Amino acid sequence: MKLIDRTLKMQLSLAAKNFSAVVLTGPRRCGKSYLLKKLLPRANYVLLEDPDVLLRIRSDARSFIDSLKLPVILDEIQNAPELFSYIRTRIDAAPRKTGQWFLTGSQEAPLMQGVSESMAGRAAVFQLMPIAREESTRVSALYGGFPEVLARPAARSIWFASYIQTYLERDVRAVLNVRNLSTFRRFLSLVATRHGQVLNRSDFAAPLGLTVPAISEWLNVLETTGLLLIVPPYFSNLGKRIIKSPKIYLCDSGLACHLLGIQSQAELLRSPFLGAITEGIVACELAKALINRGYRRELYFFRDQQGLEVDFVVPHRGQTYLIEVKTSSTPIPTMTKPLQQLALAFKDTPTRAVLVHGDTRSNPKLTVLAPGIEAKTLDSLIAEMFA
Repeated sequence: MKLIDRTLKMQLSLAAKNFSAVVLTGPRRCGKSYLLKKLLPRANYVLLEDPDVLLRIRSDARSFIDSLKLPVILDEIQNAPELFSYIRTRIDAAPRKTGQWFLTGSQEAPLMQGVSESMAGRAAVFQLMPIAREESTRVSALYGGFPEVLARPAARSIWFASYIQTYLERDVRAVLNVRNLSTFRRFLSLVATRHGQVLNRSDFAAPLGLTVPAISEWLNVLETTGLLLIVPPYFSNLGKRIIKSPKIYLCDSGLACHLLGIQSQAELLRSPFLGAITEGIVACELAKALINRGYRRELYFFRDQQGLEVDFVVPHRGQTYLIEVKTSSTPIPTMTKPLQQLALAFKDTPTRAVLVHGDTRSNPKLTVLAPGIEAKTLDSLIAEMFA
């Protein structure tokens, strides 16, 4: 497969010139190591999963650090958290030297704990998600954006099945003591059926025979290992009673389709989950576009107790984007009613109300469906927002 130019590369390059250390997190197999190797072809690379390497670190971490030739990429740093204090000491000894330490990790919460405790102010922190639509035309609803799936689409089902198995055996057990992995597999499938829905932990607890606190802990595992995107509700003084629970999305549409048993594009188009999958794609692509350019992931949804709902609210560059998602490639004015209602509540705020339609890569001319309501494809919306 042709080399894909990742948007986050520019932010990583900038950080390498201004920070001694750069930390890159994200789900397994999303391309973190590959990106850093291409960005830093002369840097040394050490994978901290080799038992011999880990044994050496456990026995004498100082000696291991002293043996490294800088700059160095330390991959899966969460497996050796004792290294953080030694790296901090080296950074403090030469604070003007930048671009020396590049650390990756798949388990974001344990990794962030080490960074916050040992390297506050010394490291620039980034998250890499699977490949975005704007980065490759190969990305699609059925295949998602994991690099290995896009490189070998014929092996899609085998790859996702193996990925889930590896994830269960390694990341889940490393973060959480799950005794019954078969129950956790059922939990993953249940999460897929709730893709794009407002989170109700009781809906998970009853079918699995678990407590609500246990479900909260399991959801936290999915989020901290980069597989779950949680979109909070938008809170503002709009004079409305707004619900407080977040929405949940799997971070990759290909993974969601696999867990839902969707094996082909024809099956996807017939699936009752088509709307949720489409909405999830928009959520994840907006999140990718924001974090890949160094913005905070300010992505919300709106729903009040009177039933008014708009899929996404995105404050960006002094404007607030109100975004409604429809699977139809032929939007009509009646689809804009929720946007019109919510836009009235934002009348004193600069807003852009957009109906995102279809899953097409065509880029039609701007269509005005109603006063102040635009119709755009997802690709044209992102191109406009981040031009």
